[in-house]
Order: sequence, then C-alpha cells, then structure tokens
Amino acid sequence: MARDGAVYACQSCGAVQTRWSGQCPACGAWNTLVEEQSSRAPGAMKPTKATKSRHLAFEGLDESTPAPPRIATGVEEWDRVCGGGVVPGSAILVGGDPGVGKSTLLLQVAASAARRGARCAYISGEEAVEQVRSRAQRMGLGDARVKLAAETSLRIIVDALKAEPFDLVVIDSIQTMWSDAHEAGPGSVTQVRAAAGELVRLAKKRGVAVILVGHVTKEGTIAGPRVVEHMVDAVFAFEGERGYPFRILRGAKNRFGATDEIGVFEMGDAGLAEVKNPSALFLNTSGERAAGAAVFAGIEGSRPVLVEIQALVAPSAYGTPRRAVVGWDSGRLAMILAVLEARCGLGFGDKDVYLNVAGGLRISEPAADLAAAAALASSAFDVALPQDCVVFGEISLSGEVRAVSRMDSRMKEAAKLGFRRAFGPADNEATGGLTFTGVARLADAVQRIHDGDWGGKS
Repeated sequence: MARDGAVYACQSCGAVQTRWSGQCPACGAWNTLVEEQSSRAPGAMKPTKATKSRHLAFEGLDESTPAPPRIATGVEEWDRVCGGGVVPGSAILVGGDPGVGKSTLLLQVAASAARRGARCAYISGEEAVEQVRSRAQRMGLGDARVKLAAETSLRIIVDALKAEPFDLVVIDSIQTMWSDAHEAGPGSVTQVRAAAGELVRLAKKRGVAVILVGHVTKEGTIAGPRVVEHMVDAVFAFEGERGYPFRILRGAKNRFGATDEIGVFEMGDAGLAEVKNPSALFLNTSGERAAGAAVFAGIEGSRPVLVEIQALVAPSAYGTPRRAVVGWDSGRLAMILAVLEARCGLGFGDKDVYLNVAGGLRISEPAADLAAAAALASSAFDVALPQDCVVFGEISLSGEVRAVSRMDSRMKEAAKLGFRRAFGPADNEATGGLTFTGVARLADAVQRIHDGDWGGKS
C-alpha cells in the first residue's frame, strides 16, 4: 500500500493506482507506476461567496459568434497549420523528436511575430539565455524584440506573465517545468499535468497565446499523460527523417482550424526556410523514371502534394522473404501484396519487397494504394511508368479501384508541374487538363502496366 497521501501514477497513460504493481492495469505498460504524493491546496474545494452566487447561462444555436482574431506571425507555413494565425488565449502543444528543430522553429515564429508588433516571450527550461540568444543571432533574428528567460519554476513563470502583458509566449519545454505544490519530480505525470493546466488557465484568463514544447517517446507520441493533449486547443507534430533536410509540421488537433494540415520547411545553416511548393521538393525531375517508381498525387490537409513512391522486388536469398517499408503503413503494404497475388496472379511469396516514400514524407492516405501497387508491378515486370504520369486510387480487398476525394485538385497540381497523364479510378469525370486513364479493377491496371497501354481520355 502507498504511504499516507501517496498514490502510484503511470508515467505512460497517467492512470492513478492506490498500490504498486509491475504492470499498469489501464494501459498495460510495464514498470511505469511511480509513487507520487497526492497534494491539494488547503481549501481548494471549499466554495466561496463568488462561486455560490454564480449561475449557468445558456445560449441558443442561432446566436451569432464572431470569428476569433488571429496573430499573423509572418511564418506562412506555421500560420497555415494554425488555420490562419495563432488565436489569442489559445494553447498549442508542439511535439517532435530530439534535434528535429522544435526550438529553432518556435524561436523563428516568436521573432517573426515580434517584428510584426506582437509582444513575445521565449522561456526556456533546457537552455541558458546566452544559448538561445546566440542561436537567434546565428539565424539573423538578433534585432527581434523577443524577451528571453531561463526558468523552470512554474510559480515564478506564472507571476512574471501576470506582471507583464504578452501576446505570445513559448514554453520550452513543459517536461522541465515543476510546481512546488507537488512533491513529484520534474517530468512526472503529476508535474506535467499541473504545469500544463496552470499555463492553459493563464492563457484563457489573460488572453495570451501559449505554445508548449513537448518531448516524445520512442514510439513517437508526446510524452506525459494524454490529458495534456485534451487540455490544449491544438496539437502539432514536427516531423523529420534523419539524413533529410525537410521538416513537416503536421496538425493532429486544432479547435480553430483544419486538422491534418501540413507545413513544409527545409533546414539550413540559417534556420528553417519555408517551402512554398513541396511537390517540386519531393519529386525527382532529373532523367527518365526507373522501373519501380510511381508519382502519387496526394492531399495533405488542404494542399495537394506530389511525391514519388519507390518499390523494389528482388529474389529472396533466404527462406523467409523480407518486407520493408519506409513512409507508409506496413499493414497496408501487406494488404496490397495479398490483393496483387489473389486478384492479379502476381506472386511475391519468394521475393523480397521494399517500399519507400521519397523525401522523408509519411503518407497515411488510402488513395496511395494504386500508386504503391503500380510501383510494385512496375518493379516486378521491370517496366518503367511514363515520366509524365501520376497515379492515385484506393484498392479494395476485392481488387476494385475505388474513387477518392478531390481528384480534380490532384490533377490540377500535376498539370501545374508539367505532368500530362493520370492513372486512376474509372468513375472520374474531371481530368484537370490531363490525359486520364481510368481502371475499374486492379487486374486491369496491372495488365496495362505490363503492356504499356496508357491510352485514355483528355
């Protein structure tokens, strides 16, 4: 049993138990229950005169609500993911792998907003003020009127933010903050929950936009209890593969804008540079396209993006063939291979299969099914797809090629980049100015790839 006033909190999911056990009953994680002191401020739950006199006011659905104002930071890719700018009084949680560039991005956002007249503060719990200042000067942001501080005490930070008005505050990071009202150490579930809750309350009460930086676990999820993600108004993931200069800011939750929106950046010597045309960035335009490569016309948020999907089918040197995939769902690849074998007679049982999404982008859209299947068939037949052709479409288990959303936008983006042909579902009315080849079943698509038949309507 726990000591008087102590509980055991899971460091993975935040569930609280009264006794220790090796496995958390809530999430099933092992060795994550840590003893923490359960504390509450004296009289915190006692009603006051103010709370007794308050009553709940209801409003109707027909009431008109003005759109929330926005703080345009000047970093267009950041503003795009936010939904047009940062909303005053909102709380944003930004997560990403160590070294991906979270601090660099948010320092640029704060400096750009300060140059536009916003009152900005950058509070670091991991670096000294001199380190943040030297990075800003290296990035050419030394003239921005951003106030810097290095502090981890939650009480000192909240008192300072109450004493001086700010429009935008960056907290780097939430795992380093600690509250003296709790005995748990910094980074624990209790401290992260308490620090995030206090900063979110401050944001709502004072109308200041607060951006919280969060660490991620080895699985890629933001560390700490999931309740923190429910407290904030937006959750952004800053992604990037090592070895690639490209960084992608992806919105997972946004109460003031669209989810699954992305912003694309390129890491350089002077910080992160915005990429206005990500399609040209992810494509290989030099030379003829090799066998096993297909250009997928996808949609990321509200933006059409073209990316090359590469496949390699090779004889297996061992008894068990390998299946390796980068940038796509491995379960989806297994499904496509099963459909190709069952519905098209194209066997991969004795072959190694490798699939890669070029440029470090990760695709989760089902519309990439046909592009992946086309790349696999192209590699298996050793027949290259046309250089000026894009592919998209969803594949069902019956081998049917199904229609996907916003097909016209996909083909318009392809036409803008010089593509002249498209390969996709048969029930497509719009062509976007391209010569369109429609297929109803995956077997027809595989046969066309084998024969090199690319006739279609324009």
